[in-house]
Amino acid sequence: MDPITQGLIGATLPQVVSRDRRLLLWAGCFGFLAGLLPDLDVLIRSSSDPLLYLEYHRQFTHALLFIPVGGLASAVVLYCALGRRKGISFKVTWLFCTLGYGTHGLLDAFTSYGTMLWWPFSSERISFSFISVVDPLFTLPVLVLIILATMRKQRWFAIGALVWASLYLGAGMLQRNTAMELGATLAASRGHTPVRLDAKPSFGNILIWKTIYESDDRYFVDAVRVRLAPRVFSGASLAKLDIGRDFPGLDPNSQQRRDIGRFDWFSDGFVAQDPVNPDRIIDVRYSMVPNEIDALWSIGISPSAGPNTHVTFQTHRREPEESLDRLWSMIIAPAR
Repeated sequence: MDPITQGLIGATLPQVVSRDRRLLLWAGCFGFLAGLLPDLDVLIRSSSDPLLYLEYHRQFTHALLFIPVGGLASAVVLYCALGRRKGISFKVTWLFCTLGYGTHGLLDAFTSYGTMLWWPFSSERISFSFISVVDPLFTLPVLVLIILATMRKQRWFAIGALVWASLYLGAGMLQRNTAMELGATLAASRGHTPVRLDAKPSFGNILIWKTIYESDDRYFVDAVRVRLAPRVFSGASLAKLDIGRDFPGLDPNSQQRRDIGRFDWFSDGFVAQDPVNPDRIIDVRYSMVPNEIDALWSIGISPSAGPNTHVTFQTHRREPEESLDRLWSMIIAPAR
């Protein structure tokens, strides 16, 4: 999730367990700050290896096994900086920080990006795909309730925030299940038997979902609106990446070839040659407009590069206003 939401959910749980009204402010502050700390893994980067960031983001700092370590580290810092001066014991500081820190990886697992919760035992990226990484309807009520809990010194508002977050994630689960059913029905109507099928929430909402399935070595991308006014917004298709066909001159022992494997792992195998720029490989799973193949990131391949040269990593930012307008038009479009 976005940092603000991570901090707010991190503040919620410490306020819920705090029975001392005088500590609600500091429970929220310590939980908020500790809830941000796992994302410090973004600092793990390499100027020569652009994919190192992808391998370490949402890795060990987000793992369940690391929660006691992260909670202790954040408690030491915050106790020395604030807790000791405010007369808050280290034990209480540690409790608030550990609870706040522990919410981070779990919340990220509910998004569509993927989090290595079981590290170091597994490198599988857990992704329930119940919610977008940014969703104002999820975040704003939590923000209001946390402010009320702090100002009125009533933890019941924090409990309300936790209940709201749980209900919203539950709604996202139901929406995704319906989106998966619509995606399977759509594939069957085309005479396709998907090798695999996935559904991901579009940006900022759980009404419009991106469905993507693989059939006959192609990816088919569409959007569906579920529940009250179901509707399908047909999209596009693209051939699945075939390295021998798409990059015939690439040395199989080169660093670029190994980097393609790393990017394939990160993208859960949903990779294809960019139809606009053939020297790029795109992650087909994400786009601002859900029924389009318009990747948010890609890697660049250089056929003339040396055997030890890494790929390049590129992010693609389109005109946000235009994309959001098209997404909004799907939300309000009449049912068929």
